[in-house]
Amino acid sequence: MFVTHKIISKSDVIGNYNEPFIPEMVTVHLGPPDEPAENITLPFPDYIKNVASSEIFPTWPESAIRANIYAQVSFTLNRMFTEWYRSRGYDFDITNSTRYDQSFVPNRDIFANISNAADEIFNTYIVKQGNIEPAFTPYCNGTTTKCEGLSQWGTVSLAEKGYTPYKILQTYYGDDINIITNVPVKANFESYPLYPLTVGSFGQNVSTIQNELARISQNYPSIPKITDEKGIFGGSTEAAVKEFQKVFNLTVDGIVGNATWYKIKYIYNGVKGLGELISEGIRPEELESPFEIAWKEGDSGIWIKLLQYYVRALGCYYSDIPLVEIDGYFGPDTTKAILAIKKKFGLPEDGIVGVETWGLLDKTYKAIYNKIPEGCLESASPYPGYMLSRDMADQNVRTLQTYLKKISEYYPNIPSLEITGVFDEQTENAVKAFEKNFEGAEGTGLVGPITWSNIAKTYENLPIESKQ
Repeated sequence: MFVTHKIISKSDVIGNYNEPFIPEMVTVHLGPPDEPAENITLPFPDYIKNVASSEIFPTWPESAIRANIYAQVSFTLNRMFTEWYRSRGYDFDITNSTRYDQSFVPNRDIFANISNAADEIFNTYIVKQGNIEPAFTPYCNGTTTKCEGLSQWGTVSLAEKGYTPYKILQTYYGDDINIITNVPVKANFESYPLYPLTVGSFGQNVSTIQNELARISQNYPSIPKITDEKGIFGGSTEAAVKEFQKVFNLTVDGIVGNATWYKIKYIYNGVKGLGELISEGIRPEELESPFEIAWKEGDSGIWIKLLQYYVRALGCYYSDIPLVEIDGYFGPDTTKAILAIKKKFGLPEDGIVGVETWGLLDKTYKAIYNKIPEGCLESASPYPGYMLSRDMADQNVRTLQTYLKKISEYYPNIPSLEITGVFDEQTENAVKAFEKNFEGAEGTGLVGPITWSNIAKTYENLPIESKQ
């Protein structure tokens, strides 16, 4: 059964959403990419069964059938993982044009033995050793059409010689391949974040953009090196985004909106050769990020404190959301508040804070932070709603410097600084010193809601005469 194309939104999931997975659904364009045609969406296993039944014969040896299905799965996953078509502005994952992709015939009969084989191996894919992305695995029939990659009829000859599916695949794609098995199945979604990334944003999406821009800059050296902390959208990230936008004729605003996000992905795919038989590949370390993407009851740490700050702020503003203590432990009270927030805003009530819930918290906080009733948060000056870091320049940086300068006059361990409105080295050093002296940890120099609140609270508690 087929359904028309729909956008599937991000869900709150545990795990790294940048890592490959088996998508629940795939959207197929019934024609070449640039020609008007129907898009249909169907479950991924059903798509693979259809492709295999359209591309190969059920009378072939079992090893040949399985080798072909492995290639078809990896080909599809490569298109989806790299967002090959979506990064080009299309609203589908793959076409049924054999000039570009692989055959798919709506409502065709599915061969029983092919269906059984696909059921067993649809959640596996081919990778080049050391890489994590599904390998690009082109193929052709090998008789009327020749190509670099797998020969479909050639797999029959090899199978008849006793080759295993893996050995057949090595013959065409090289000895340096692995087959990844038992890959988890997850709801798929477009990778663009729930809101634009800009100065002060942080998280895994920022890490992704920084990594991709760093690789692109090797081919386009005018894009400056990013020196911000990984995952923190600071001044150097903004400069790199602006230069990228300039080079590729986008609006130069330093904001990673939908157009910039997908243009970065398109160029990144190109310079890495991710849609080619000879690919540079993606190493696991390239997806590393200091940020989690989901939290649940039982978790603890500084990021839980950050989460609780937002949750408490919403509780201060909305009477039907319970207040939580900002103690860094995701306990039953925090779960209760999260469930109330999800119920209020129409999200699945599962108690997990992932990308969708985090996006809601961020968006809602920014809308209400200057309306929060006095006395509910620890400081009278609420967090502005974005991370302050090196090279940023605005009124909130000036306010931060004003607080720190006055604090330094009362606490000699905090170095003095000039009030410039620019988050420079002296500001970073003062923030680090404050973190070490007042928060009991080696500082990062980044000002999120907890550090902002602590600095503002310390300033507000200074003797009146010291603030004159």
